[in-house]
Amino acid sequence: MSLLSRDQYVAVLGASGVGLGQCRVGEIRWLSSVGFIDEGFHAWAVALETLDRLLGEHAATGAQLRVVISGHFSRFCLVPWSEQINRPDELLGFAKLCFEDLYGAPGQAWSLVLSAEPAGYDRIAAALPQALLERLRSLVAGRGLRLRSVQPYLMAAFNHFDKRLSTDDFLFVVAEPVRSVLLLAREGRWAAVRSVGSSDSDAALSALISRELKLQASSSDRPLSIYLHAPARLDSPPEVPGVLLCTLDEDRTGVRDSLYAMSRAVA
Repeated sequence: MSLLSRDQYVAVLGASGVGLGQCRVGEIRWLSSVGFIDEGFHAWAVALETLDRLLGEHAATGAQLRVVISGHFSRFCLVPWSEQINRPDELLGFAKLCFEDLYGAPGQAWSLVLSAEPAGYDRIAAALPQALLERLRSLVAGRGLRLRSVQPYLMAAFNHFDKRLSTDDFLFVVAEPVRSVLLLAREGRWAAVRSVGSSDSDAALSALISRELKLQASSSDRPLSIYLHAPARLDSPPEVPGVLLCTLDEDRTGVRDSLYAMSRAVA
């Protein structure tokens, strides 16, 4: 049996570009990436048009597609545990209220997914624009493909590196070129999640992490391990004091593309 699966692809919707790869066993054969001008949050519409074109050029009818979406187009929120909530619909409604408290009344509909946690534990909620998801489903169906999964890059990266986070008290930072997401755990429980517009330069990351540590200084005296994943820093890995880098395993393809690097987190 060939190691190349002709019917499985992974797409990455980045802040200023879209890439597409074909899945091998544990590897990605990178097909193409196309850049576009970053026009802010609503650039996801341009990203989907670009993805549609790439799928038309490369994907076979009937194929499965996994999609990873930049933190640039995602939103995150900590949802506290509440004993008064007993049903899934109540939990979802409560999560929406938490988002409104954090981001204000929504000007558009959002689709929320919550992390699975035991009773008594706070949850992480991730949100993507409902219009983005509906348009994505429509164009995938229009190409005769099957949408297997859609997830923010934060989740893909955390799941990939989870076993390397060797402590119950950690700060995990995913730094894309225009936005970083910070995920904090204390005593094995989610304690905070924050999305911040920021570059992925050493100076910007040092300042970002320093600010977060100051914010958390009064909450616990337990030692905090700091992990950093910067998928676009391919040729110059970050050098931030006191930080442990989470890097992908060695790649032999020679592809130097941050979107390709992001796709490998789900390979």
